[in-house]
Amino acid sequence: MLTGPIRSQVDQIWNAFWSGGVANPLAVIEQITFLLFIKGLDDIHTREENKAATLGVPMTRPVFPQGTDGKGRAYDDLRWLRFKNFEPREMFTVVDEHVFPFRRSLGETGSSYGAHMRDARLGIPTPTLLAKVVQMLDEIPMRDRDTKGDLYEYMLGALLRNSG
Repeated sequence: MLTGPIRSQVDQIWNAFWSGGVANPLAVIEQITFLLFIKGLDDIHTREENKAATLGVPMTRPVFPQGTDGKGRAYDDLRWLRFKNFEPREMFTVVDEHVFPFRRSLGETGSSYGAHMRDARLGIPTPTLLAKVVQMLDEIPMRDRDTKGDLYEYMLGALLRNSG
């Protein structure tokens, strides 16, 4: 169950989307899902880094490879913990032109993930809104395994309440 403060944070994110020109609640849920997935990839990579450092061995399953993507951007910049600190225009460029294409490339051809992410695109219209939403999502404590499920349950409930 989401606490009152987390519900308030989620409501503020919805309001930011609304005032930023994204009024379709399904688009809001889709974009929040994409961003939370991106954040989750970085969390997985960080856990792998920490495990490798603790054991004194190379990382066995990094999410983000070393080097640069096809457009010359360091894969390290595609990590949530990096781009969340970028200036809004740079963050927008990185997420739109590098993170989303990288995300789409993660699924194997013919896989369920590949089929669902094939057309995933950033649907947040401005750098300012993206920076605001990234900051707000970053402030929601997601350490509890149930928080994400509770968050989606709350958003879907809001969608149902507001559609009637």
